[in-house]
Amino acid sequence: MTKQNHSTSLSPSLGGVGEAIFELSEHTDTTVFYGVNNANIHIIKNLHPNLRIVARGHTVKIDGSVEDANKFILNIGKIERFCLDNNALSEENIIELVKGISPDEIKFENLILHGVNGKTILARTANQQKLVKDFETNDLLFAFGPAGSGKTYTAIALAVRSLKKREIKKIILSRPAVEAGEKLGFLPGDMKEKIDPYLQPLYDALQDMITPLKLKEYLEDGTIQIAPLAFMRGRTLSDAVVILDEAQNTTTMQIKMFLTRMGLNAKMIVTGDMTQIDLPYAQKSGLKDALEILKNVKGIAKVEFDVKDIVRHKLVQRIVEAYDKQSQHINHII
Repeated sequence: MTKQNHSTSLSPSLGGVGEAIFELSEHTDTTVFYGVNNANIHIIKNLHPNLRIVARGHTVKIDGSVEDANKFILNIGKIERFCLDNNALSEENIIELVKGISPDEIKFENLILHGVNGKTILARTANQQKLVKDFETNDLLFAFGPAGSGKTYTAIALAVRSLKKREIKKIILSRPAVEAGEKLGFLPGDMKEKIDPYLQPLYDALQDMITPLKLKEYLEDGTIQIAPLAFMRGRTLSDAVVILDEAQNTTTMQIKMFLTRMGLNAKMIVTGDMTQIDLPYAQKSGLKDALEILKNVKGIAKVEFDVKDIVRHKLVQRIVEAYDKQSQHINHII
């Protein structure tokens, strides 16, 4: 058996029948590559009907004629490169690539922007797409739901797109510095070093969308500002997209303070997860309060994400569902 990795040739065995193993790159996200319910690999198999194809993990086994297998290896190599470059792959993309259409000619549905190295940042689920649409017509948006559903990532992508299109002058990202089991005072370093771990997820998203040199420049000149919620007090935030992340950990007064910072030509996106409240016991979440108080105010959109929107590792969805089931069981007993 011949083992292939980004190769376009196959050694024949007796009778002109060949076998090969194509190893996907370790950087290939198999969840994206294979598609929901393995839809993408089914399309690939249908496009190569004369081959027996078995895919498991990062390994794709091929069995058939040398000529058919070589064509398959050429095609799957192109498909994988496209997936790696764009972090997206649809059935339509696969068909177009196999037909010989250049990757540069393929148009993306639900594209928000092109990130670092041409990476496509897409609204990949129905609720992510709703958030993108509501952003166009509302100045304040609430996006809440489980971990991994793309709330914050999509919100930051919308902010970066607005900045690149020069619709705004700055992006302001904030989080409440609420501990999840540890105290700020016991962490080493000065205030910035104590706070940075809370803000790291925001940096991670930005690094996907803005080149390191440009991001450094933006952070230094204040075009992009990342700060704890307490630093927002007394400010008027104009010509900006302002994102408050982890808003479930705000108090009622904190979120009111934040929302009333809105200035001219500003949009705000508030994100959070009601199942991950780290406030002291019996203290009501400011996000929950705000959703109730502002439910009838015009100009405000609300997008509720669920487990179907989870776009991290496939196990994340199962983990969230398991905890939800356990929580419902406990509540039923109580």
